[in-house]
Amino acid sequence: MKYPGLLQALEADRALADTIADSRRSGVTTLDVTAVPAFFPLLTAAIADGSGRTVLLVTSTYREAEQLTTELGSLLGDDAVAYYPAWETLPHERLSPRADTVGRRLAVLRRLAGKADEPAPQVVVAPVRSLLQPQVKGLADMAPVRIAVGEQYELSALLADLSGAAYNRVDLVERRGEFAVRGGIV
Repeated sequence: MKYPGLLQALEADRALADTIADSRRSGVTTLDVTAVPAFFPLLTAAIADGSGRTVLLVTSTYREAEQLTTELGSLLGDDAVAYYPAWETLPHERLSPRADTVGRRLAVLRRLAGKADEPAPQVVVAPVRSLLQPQVKGLADMAPVRIAVGEQYELSALLADLSGAAYNRVDLVERRGEFAVRGGIV
């Protein structure tokens, strides 16, 4: 559910209207606001609404980021807000991040680069850890592998596309990011 009238009501407050106007000036790239936590989604939504640019909201924890993503979605609409998750692995661990986490990060990057079907989000919510993790340049340019039910595909080309997109070929699929081949069936 979206609450559009709430944002207009907030702009009636003079101090808040000044903060919003300051944030929308072309030279402003960083805005540091001290407020009670319950006010952050309202202020962020008011700043992002009609600003014409994407707002990056950095949080200290992933729980806070997920909660703010939900709250902002109720103010701006779910399509206007994107969550940029952190990997669940630490730099010294010899584990790869989960495939769904990598996919969510790529989806946000593609939206920001204008290479997705959806428009760029008004707000990207990210825990600080997700912004400190390395990101390979040009990942947003990588096209996703799209497969539709009932369509015919050249097997060797499909397998190459899946492998090129970092899917793992296994004997038995047990989790996301894996595929198996049985005869001509993927």
